[in-house]
Amino acid sequence: MSRYGEIAFTVLIFLICLQLGFSQLPSDQISTMNRVYEMIKNDTGTLFVWNNVTKDSSPCSWKGVFCTPDNSSIIKLSFHLFSISGSEFLPVICQIGTLESLDLSDNYLSSIPAGFITNCGEISGLRLLNFSSNKLVGSLLNFNGFGMLEHLDFSQNSLTGEINSQFIGLDSLKILNLSKNYFEGNVPTNLGKYSLLEELQLSFNQFTGTIPSKIIKYGNLGLIDLSVNNLSGRIPDEFGGLSKLKILILSLNNLSGGIPKSLSNITTLLRFAANQNNFSETIPAGITSYLRSLDLSYNKLSGTIPSDLLSGTNLQSIDLSYNKLEGSIPANISTRLFRLRLGRNSLNGTLPGESMRSLTELTYLELDNNSLIGSIPPEIGMCTNLALLNLAQNRLSGPLPPSLGNLINLQVLNLQSNNFVGEIPIQITMLHRLQRVKISWNSLNGSIPDSISNLQNLTNLDLQGNSLRGSIPNSIGTLNNLLELQLGKNQLSGHIPAMPQNLQIALNLSNNLFEGNIPVTLSRLTGLEVLDLSNNRFSGKIPEFLTKMTTLTQLDLANNLLSGAVPQFGNFVHVVTDGNKDLMKTTRNPPPASQRKRKSVASDAVIAAAAAVIAVGLLTMISLLISRRYYRINDEHLDSGEETSQLRVVQENLLTANSIHRSNIDFSKAMEAVANPSNIFLKSRFSTYYKAVMPSGASYFVKKLNWSDKIFQLGSHEKFGEELEILGKLCNSNVMIPLAYALTVDSAYLFYEFAPKGTLSDALHVSLGNSPLEWASRYSVSIGVAQGLAFLHGCNSGPVLLLDLSSKTILLKSPNEPQVGDIELCKVIDPSKSTGSLSTIAGSVGYIPPEYAYTMRVTAAGNVYSFGVILLELLTGKPPVSGGTELAKAVLSNSAQQNNWDQILDFSVSKTSAAIKRQMLAVLKVALACVSISPDERPNMKSVLRMLLNAR
Repeated sequence: MSRYGEIAFTVLIFLICLQLGFSQLPSDQISTMNRVYEMIKNDTGTLFVWNNVTKDSSPCSWKGVFCTPDNSSIIKLSFHLFSISGSEFLPVICQIGTLESLDLSDNYLSSIPAGFITNCGEISGLRLLNFSSNKLVGSLLNFNGFGMLEHLDFSQNSLTGEINSQFIGLDSLKILNLSKNYFEGNVPTNLGKYSLLEELQLSFNQFTGTIPSKIIKYGNLGLIDLSVNNLSGRIPDEFGGLSKLKILILSLNNLSGGIPKSLSNITTLLRFAANQNNFSETIPAGITSYLRSLDLSYNKLSGTIPSDLLSGTNLQSIDLSYNKLEGSIPANISTRLFRLRLGRNSLNGTLPGESMRSLTELTYLELDNNSLIGSIPPEIGMCTNLALLNLAQNRLSGPLPPSLGNLINLQVLNLQSNNFVGEIPIQITMLHRLQRVKISWNSLNGSIPDSISNLQNLTNLDLQGNSLRGSIPNSIGTLNNLLELQLGKNQLSGHIPAMPQNLQIALNLSNNLFEGNIPVTLSRLTGLEVLDLSNNRFSGKIPEFLTKMTTLTQLDLANNLLSGAVPQFGNFVHVVTDGNKDLMKTTRNPPPASQRKRKSVASDAVIAAAAAVIAVGLLTMISLLISRRYYRINDEHLDSGEETSQLRVVQENLLTANSIHRSNIDFSKAMEAVANPSNIFLKSRFSTYYKAVMPSGASYFVKKLNWSDKIFQLGSHEKFGEELEILGKLCNSNVMIPLAYALTVDSAYLFYEFAPKGTLSDALHVSLGNSPLEWASRYSVSIGVAQGLAFLHGCNSGPVLLLDLSSKTILLKSPNEPQVGDIELCKVIDPSKSTGSLSTIAGSVGYIPPEYAYTMRVTAAGNVYSFGVILLELLTGKPPVSGGTELAKAVLSNSAQQNNWDQILDFSVSKTSAAIKRQMLAVLKVALACVSISPDERPNMKSVLRMLLNAR
């Protein structure tokens, strides 16, 4: 081999060695990582992710460890989601002098040792430090020596105090994120010596005072987020000098004054959100010249909409809802617009028909609750991408245009409370994607089209309050996804066809011309909650099958021609029968069959004892009594749907580690309890709660889920049990954690601690015969529920979302101790087996967030909305729906004037003291944030909890 060949061979071997990773870390870095290995391994709370590696292997091969291409040094450590709680290893990591990036996000760190700041401050190349989503408390440390640090993230912790000089030494700082903490005082302005800052995120804190105009010195800023604080005053005019600003978010503060016109000078500004403040005055012209998104909703802006506001060439989304704007809608509208929300103002004039010709990208159009007049222009049919059209509560008139049938992507159609006339255009029934249709409270006539059956995705149909006549088409029974059917206050008559079997929320046929017997076909509506047949001409007896509809919570039969005795309904059903002169109301409820059974059992015991000393003839009598009792028990099982074979347990398991519960729970005794209807404590949408008294005397809830219902099918008992095992390991005093379970052939029975005070709904609403809860209890309940939800949303294995969060699914151990229930539904319900990911699991009426109508998926933001409704219940004392109006919508419409907020509150509570009234108003602000129309603007539950605690 020639000399050149030897050299080439040597170089080749060297390169191969490099490629194969033969280069080795310095011994000090290996030693450091081995120490870190041992320290993290000994952290009892950690999810040890290095189980598959040995301590002797190269750290460059470990998960989360990143080295240079030749493996000669460690440059990045990412311990994201390692479940680390101990912080002793942090100063050790800082001995790696080549470190450029350190990510410790999404762990359980509660403190940072001072040695970490000292040691890591000496690393000259450290550029990124991420401690977000931990449990850090106390004040923020001073970052002395971190001269090269560019990215610092301490968001989503529990840090407190003011920001003064902590960042003075960060000469290279470009990105700072301190959002979702408890920082207070003024907005900091000492953020790096050389003013290189590009992103400033301080949202969801407690900063007060005004927005400092000194921020203008950070001329490289591209993102400013100061939302959800307590800032006041005006937006500084100097902001117009931030020539690189792309995103400005100031939502949910107490800012006032006007929107500075200087913002229109920022050619880079793409998004400006300042909703839920107290801005007044008029909107300046030219502000959307460069914007893509503008959100000024929930303010007090007045005057007309500038003629150029909707015409920005980049404009895609604009929300001006819930203001005091007047005048007409400008005719010049950007062809790129996909969201236009102008609802809840005082706009008048007609719809801009000519402009609609070119709005082919428009997806969401909301113009509700204004004073618009005229007809719907036929050009609406050109907006073929529309998924949501909301023109409700205006003064629109004329017939509905057939061109609505061109909106092939339409999912939600809200046209209620206008003056529309004529027939329902048959073209609407060709919109196969429609899910919610509300054309109630108009003056429509004609009949319901037979082709309504084409709308197979329909979940809610509301045609009440019109002049529709004729019969209900038989084809309506084929709408298998329909949950709610509102046909009240029309002139419908004739035969009532078989209704869709999945009807769940309500069937309203009131105030029509129906007559004859109540049809037996209604008995198949086994999931229905509200049935309203009032103000018709129904005659005959009230059918017994209505008492077997176990999900009913409200039955209205008032003002008919019914006769005979009123059958016995469960205590959980509100039955109205007034106005039926031939009805005989029972004055006393007969004892339940189960109570008769207990009495007969006691009698049998006495007779059996006497039989030992009485004549042989009495033995025959005893045997007859026993025989009668045997058949009675079997009859009861058949009546309640509990066949003996169905109650045979095929699997049972204790989930809790609590020795008291493990010794108390008796599965046999529990199954006896659920076989007895008198032990029913309450019913919710998906389940029945039984009270079971164990041999020890302790009481437990045993919740029955109907395993045979298709939405509960999980493939096997084993998978069902595995999911419950995970939930059983959770621990939070404000959450109903399953303690045990028993599975039968067709049902699942879950065991919980007993909550003797029933549901929050029962305790709160005076109409049910209760004394009103004091504010101290209401506030404690709000804190407890928020703690429970924050815990569920922050679970390590992934957020636990609630499919049906309402005051009826919150149980009370005491007036101050709430527990969030039905947490297992997210694990045991399979949405693909229901009528879509919303439909059956949409939640209870009044608690369903508006976006579920078109997103069709359950989210954490949706849970926040439902919790906001619960807060409004606590504040107002009113139910979630009253007189057909949702509480959240009613409060939002009355909250535009903040000086009128006290009129929203429950006066019987707010009048108690000025301090209580102030606290209620502070909680009302939180509630309004939770029920924001836009899910993006709602705080997360951790922030909601923090804001509620601050309301003390």
